[in-house]
Amino acid sequence: MERTGSIRRKAIARQHKGEVMIAGEQLRLRLHDGKLIKDRRYHLRTFPNCFVAQELIDWLVSHKEAPDRATAVCLMQHLMDHDILHHVCDKRPMLKDAKLLYRFRKDDGTFPFNTEVKIFMRGQRLYEHLIGDKNSILQLREEHGVAHQRSFPGCQLIDWLLQNGEAESRRRGQELCRALQEHGIIQHVAKKHDFYDSGLLYQFCINFRRRRRLSELLNESEQDESDDEAASTEEDNHADSLFVLHKSPPQDGNSAFQSVRLSKELKQVTSGHRGSLKSPQLLSSGPSVQLPSTSARCNPESVLRRHFTCEELFAPGAPLIKKVLTVIGDDLGWGFVVRGMAPCYVQAVDPGSPSAAAGVKVRQFVCQVNGKCVLFLDYRTVTRLVMTGPRTVVLEVMEPLK
Repeated sequence: MERTGSIRRKAIARQHKGEVMIAGEQLRLRLHDGKLIKDRRYHLRTFPNCFVAQELIDWLVSHKEAPDRATAVCLMQHLMDHDILHHVCDKRPMLKDAKLLYRFRKDDGTFPFNTEVKIFMRGQRLYEHLIGDKNSILQLREEHGVAHQRSFPGCQLIDWLLQNGEAESRRRGQELCRALQEHGIIQHVAKKHDFYDSGLLYQFCINFRRRRRLSELLNESEQDESDDEAASTEEDNHADSLFVLHKSPPQDGNSAFQSVRLSKELKQVTSGHRGSLKSPQLLSSGPSVQLPSTSARCNPESVLRRHFTCEELFAPGAPLIKKVLTVIGDDLGWGFVVRGMAPCYVQAVDPGSPSAAAGVKVRQFVCQVNGKCVLFLDYRTVTRLVMTGPRTVVLEVMEPLK
């Protein structure tokens, strides 16, 4: 069950990444059609197939892809974080609303065609082939009294792969289909089974032909999370991202894990684990969280003395110091709590956890996770990035000077 939940979370993260790639490619083609992407000269040097960030922000707002310039910058930063576009000289990890040149990685051959991307592109090719087939196996079918559009039995997809030279054997075909499932491209219609060469029904999770609105990228749906994961619908600014809720079984009334500033009212929560891949239920549904087993305490109030915007963090002379910390998770997780919408910050640290040993402290702002900029992401997205990533997490943080 734990393995299935872990695979599903990874598939959801990969599916979102696939959606970002599709949205980025659709935008790239539209910008080429609109002549915003072209060769440009700067300091006696010609940069082919690039665009001016300020002009792109103008275009996004005028074409109603973003309600305002700040949101448009966040959208483009999201594409940068997913290696869709970059600064022409790779000198700026953040996109600025200024007369600076950026370029889509597909236009200069630097797009990372790793195994994950190759599987995604193969899934897209298979989808297009199946949709265009006159006698397509994608049909309205019924399983357990429920009708499912464009579904197919697993054994029929294997047959199709063999007939069209996409697989050498049924075993190879099943391996391909399981890879597609693990990367969030296909799924069982009821999300209950892995892929099998059988009569079970499956569907494509992604409609590759659907026109994406860029605003979807910042409103990632959590409807595919498992039933025991609770997502907050209100008070998002106060909900914690639970990388840790529990230090150890309390020895006395005051030894449970606590964050700082305990003079105010503390809300009681229950937990048996730190948030980790072994505890998929650890998502908060507000300031207090209900989880099974031993007790722990969590401070519902922010520990920040003052809030910083993303721009303030990188302003010249800002009273902050940058640090790079490596946290190697243990069997219980990593041992820290992240809060905030953008930027995220460390709300609490388990004194006996790997994060405490690595130097993670409260009030640190999280800038990067495993090399990806997360300044413009909310705590839910940062949570998912950590939870679905490797056990060793490299954090770039900014710490206020005392």
